[in-house]
Amino acid sequence: MGNRLSAIATRTGDDGTTGLGDGSRLRKDEPRVAALGDVDELNSVIGLLRTESLPDPVQADLSTIQHDLFDLGAELCIPGHTTLTDAQVAFLDERLAHYNGALPPLREFILPGGSRVAALAHVARTVARRAERSVITLERHDVLNASVRQYLNRLSDLMFVLARHLNGVHGTSDVFWTSAHSRAQPQ
Repeated sequence: MGNRLSAIATRTGDDGTTGLGDGSRLRKDEPRVAALGDVDELNSVIGLLRTESLPDPVQADLSTIQHDLFDLGAELCIPGHTTLTDAQVAFLDERLAHYNGALPPLREFILPGGSRVAALAHVARTVARRAERSVITLERHDVLNASVRQYLNRLSDLMFVLARHLNGVHGTSDVFWTSAHSRAQPQ
């Protein structure tokens, strides 16, 4: 593979632009760059989640997801390039069904929280939603592989289910939302 990045501080971005994988340059506030940044942040949040004590299957799934997000980032970084596949979206569907199948049905909304790992999974869920919104904004300007949007949508769903799963693994209950009306009622 060789050295891909030999100089990290190139100073080429000092003018407010950044280079894409095809050699073109865009302003750092362009929708493509915003989407790239949100996907990068999502990958970083998942990396933070992986520093926690997690069951081996969850670690393995999150590792796969981090690699997939790098593929997704490559698509965003090289306009017209396709890397993400339907199989990668199907992987998320399968893992979503796997983890959700063992959870009790939800009868109430839940708040982010419970255990630390579940709260981190909820942070990843919200960053995935933001990345999805950024990709949708980018789609107004450029044609993208539909798998990019689908992957981020499924991933946010999976992170919600993983948060619930991880609360169960750590013996912590989900935090259920109660309406202001219910909280005002005398006990």
